[in-house]
Amino acid sequence: MEITEFIEKFAEAVEIDDASTLGADTMFRDLDEWNSLAGLSVIAMYDEEFGKTLHVPDFKKAQTIEDLYKLAL
Repeated sequence: MEITEFIEKFAEAVEIDDASTLGADTMFRDLDEWNSLAGLSVIAMYDEEFGKTLHVPDFKKAQTIEDLYKLAL
């Protein structure tokens, strides 16, 4: 999967209408849409889309969308 596809899925999970405003270097916790529900949606996305479990310590270390992308590989 390319990072652009991951960004689309991330935007959908976090309910961001225009994924083109996001990039690999976007600090996702600084987004206006980011809250605890968005975090749970991203965790659910890993399970549903990738069949992976996003572990809390890894999630806490992630700062950018690219960091999250690397955890999905």
